[in-house]
Amino acid sequence: MKKLAFALLVLGIGSCSPQPSENNQLQIVCTTGMLADMTAALTEGLDSINLISLMGPGTDPHLYKASQEDVFALSRADLIIYNGLHLEGKMQDLFEKLPSERVYAAGTVIPKSERINVSAFEAAYDPHIWFDLQLWSKVSAGLAKKLDSLMPESKEIIHKNAIKYQKNLDSLHQWALNAFGEVPEKQRVLITAHDAFKYFGRAYGLEVRGLQGISTTAEFGIRDISDLANFIVEAEIKAIFIESSVSPRAIEAVQEAVIRKGGELQIGGELYSDALGPKESEANHFFGMFQHNVKTIQGALL
Repeated sequence: MKKLAFALLVLGIGSCSPQPSENNQLQIVCTTGMLADMTAALTEGLDSINLISLMGPGTDPHLYKASQEDVFALSRADLIIYNGLHLEGKMQDLFEKLPSERVYAAGTVIPKSERINVSAFEAAYDPHIWFDLQLWSKVSAGLAKKLDSLMPESKEIIHKNAIKYQKNLDSLHQWALNAFGEVPEKQRVLITAHDAFKYFGRAYGLEVRGLQGISTTAEFGIRDISDLANFIVEAEIKAIFIESSVSPRAIEAVQEAVIRKGGELQIGGELYSDALGPKESEANHFFGMFQHNVKTIQGALL
C-alpha cells in the first residue's frame, strides 16, 4: 500500500508541468527552513519569486511526510530545492525520480572529501551541513548558480546578494570561533538527542555525542542511555541539550540516569538542529538560529 501511494505521488508530481501563478511568478519550493531562508536572501529584491518552505518550525525532516498541500505545491514548482544526503528520508527517492531540471540537491555541491561519512561499510554522509558555516557558504554559491540559470535576467542581483550572504556567514563563523575559544578545552563537549552537530563540532572544536544516530529514525535502548550516562559522570559534563524538533524524553532519561549514578547534570537549553525557530523567536531565520545555538551552548558549558 505504501509503495502504491509513493508511486502515485511521483506520478502526480512528475507528470505535471509547472503552472504559472496569476502574476507569472516563479514557484520555488524548498524542503527546509534553512534552505528557504538562504533562497530568500539570494533573491532579495526580486518580485518574480513565490517561495514556499515545506517544513516549518519544529519539524523533523528525517520523519517528514508530504501532505496533499505539499504535493500540490511541488507539482506547481518551477524549481524544488532540497538538502539531499538523505536528510529528507524517503522524499529524496521522490525527488530523484523527477525531471532533473526541476530539482536541485543543494548539499551535493560539498565535495565528498569534506563530508562526514557516518558508515564504515558504505558512502553514507551526515546531512547536517548547515552547521559548518564555511560549508554552508559553498552551498550558497552553488545555489546562486542554479538560480542564475533559472533567472538569467536577474543574475547581477543574485550575485550581489550571494556576496553579501557569504560575507555575513564569514563574520558569523569567526564570531563562533571566538565564542568557543572562551570555553576551557575540557568543557567543550556537546551532548544532544541525535547526532546533528558533528559538522558543528568539527568546525568549532567541540567533542560531539548524540544518543541517537544522525537520523531520528535510529533506535536506542537502555544500554545506550547507561553508557552515555557513564561517560557524562566520568567526564564531569555540566550540561546536555534538548532539540526543538526531537522529543526531550530521551535526554531527560539520560539526566535521570546520571543523577542515579551520583552525578549532577543540567539541561543546558533547547537547540535548533533540523529546523528554524517559530516566528516570534530569535531563531526564526538562519543567522538567528545559529547565534541562538552558539550562545546557548557556550553559556551552559562555561
